[in-house]
Amino acid sequence: MHSPQYEKVSLALLSLAVVSCTSLPPSEPTPGSTKELNAAPAPEVAASKPGSTPRNRPIEPARRTKPAPIPYRALNVATECRFRDETGYGGKLKLSIDQAKVQAFEAAVDIPRRGSCKFDLKNFRQTQEMPTVELTHLRDSCVVRVWEQGTRVTVAFQQCRKMCSGNAWDHLWPILNERQDGSCA
Repeated sequence: MHSPQYEKVSLALLSLAVVSCTSLPPSEPTPGSTKELNAAPAPEVAASKPGSTPRNRPIEPARRTKPAPIPYRALNVATECRFRDETGYGGKLKLSIDQAKVQAFEAAVDIPRRGSCKFDLKNFRQTQEMPTVELTHLRDSCVVRVWEQGTRVTVAFQQCRKMCSGNAWDHLWPILNERQDGSCA
């Protein structure tokens, strides 16, 4: 025979397992599964309070859209913008590209408690025009790539640790320029 304490612990674990299984949202059936073939749509339960959502309503997955392909055409962009987020991460970008030829490029990013990164066209030479514009540092392995995708122009950095102070390089993100309003992030 089992002790009363063993039975209480077993009952508590069984109750916990039942509660955790019943509180999960229903899983989506896989194509061809018996659950999909035999399951009728779950009826929606009326909400107990006006304006509240029904409890048994299935959770819809977030809509995901694929990014637009990178067009194979000469890039044209002219922007001068500043950005800052709530953590203090911020910077500025000056970029002018005409028919895939870089006319001006300056970028500076300040990362709180990490350092900063600075880029200037005078330290780079253009090594590629299409499908992405590519700038290679004159004395280092740093490469800056610029491309358009949808309404955004992306400025990304590769192997540019020496352009940064402290450990800012480990926290540097690409700069995104929104063409529609000229903002950067």
